[in-house]
Amino acid sequence: MDLVSLTGADVEKMREADIKTVDPDTLRDIREVRIDAKLPEPDRMQEYVRRIGNPYCYRHGRYTVKISFTGTDVTLEEKLISRLRMEG
Repeated sequence: MDLVSLTGADVEKMREADIKTVDPDTLRDIREVRIDAKLPEPDRMQEYVRRIGNPYCYRHGRYTVKISFTGTDVTLEEKLISRLRMEG
């Protein structure tokens, strides 16, 4: 999965994942996601989405995590850039 091939419908489907019904075994554990900080920023974002699968819903150990952004004009892309900068 890459950012270029994602459609608005793909992103909406990921965003609508229901934490109450999603099978945790189908989610990737964020603790296992490693991104090369030396990659250019767009490539790091691409790699993060490719490795995590659904950036809105993932696992952290035995916990299922669902993120959303309300009351803000900040996009997921901007949040990802901020996170990747912190790690880099």
